[in-house]
Amino acid sequence: MTDASATPPRPIRLIATDLDGTLLHDDKRVSDRTIAALAAAEEAGIEVFFVTGRPARWMDVVSDHVHGHGLAICANGAAVVDLHRGNRIVEVSPLDDKVALDVVHALRAAAPGSTFAVERTGGIHYEPQYPPFLLDPAAVIAPAEKLLSESFTAPSCPAPEDGAGTDGPFSADTGATGSDAAADGAEQPVLKLLAHHPDLDPDAFLTLARAAAGHLASFTRSSPTALLEISGLGVSKAGTLARCCAERGIAPDEVVAFGDMPNDIEMLTWAGTSYAMANAHPDVLAVTTHRTESNNDDGVALAIELILQGR
Repeated sequence: MTDASATPPRPIRLIATDLDGTLLHDDKRVSDRTIAALAAAEEAGIEVFFVTGRPARWMDVVSDHVHGHGLAICANGAAVVDLHRGNRIVEVSPLDDKVALDVVHALRAAAPGSTFAVERTGGIHYEPQYPPFLLDPAAVIAPAEKLLSESFTAPSCPAPEDGAGTDGPFSADTGATGSDAAADGAEQPVLKLLAHHPDLDPDAFLTLARAAAGHLASFTRSSPTALLEISGLGVSKAGTLARCCAERGIAPDEVVAFGDMPNDIEMLTWAGTSYAMANAHPDVLAVTTHRTESNNDDGVALAIELILQGR
């Protein structure tokens, strides 16, 4: 099923791939075939960036499979993570706490029954009614209004270096790995606000939320449930990937991207060559230039193999 009918117009210099539903099998495993394909790409001089909605603490599944630069883009573009240094966050594009609180109020009014979680550089904290997904046992459980207040206090860990709390991207070695959390929530920027609704259709919830608060923040989704991922205004996988590519002198048409869900769409449309997985959301299928097999059938590996054959 993989479409390799059109060779990219310029040699590929960078591969950007989503993880869940794309590179990883449904059991969250990286297959041997995929490991070999990633290594072959790096050996051929093609950089590989993992670009995911996952936080840094969930990157161990692929930390052994990034070579060269060692960087990954996490939290839908809100964090750049050094996988060679224990998943340390080295750059953050935060969501301002007060803006996040405004979003909470807007969604409570537009979609009663919404519950929230706050993903900071050191870990996740959530409301009592928030569904028990993969939550951190060290998390603070409290209403969103408290989790986003100036008095919020989380379990202690080293605070970020210079740059924390700025409105735009900053370089900072936060020391945040695993479930660490800074002593003061204000010293630990918000990467994402998560909003869940128990009854709404996932796409309908996204449309409603964008209408209600799209002027405040960036909204997307990657879960099969009605779970929204909310970042700072303008923050996306595409924006951070574009910045990383510009630093390396790599143009969009030298990038091939893989994805499966709405949070991948901006990245897929930015890249010169894009692949939708067979299991992709209809909106992803509509914007991509190529198709490949499903995540469980090693679709990314198959496409990489074909790309390398054509070099």
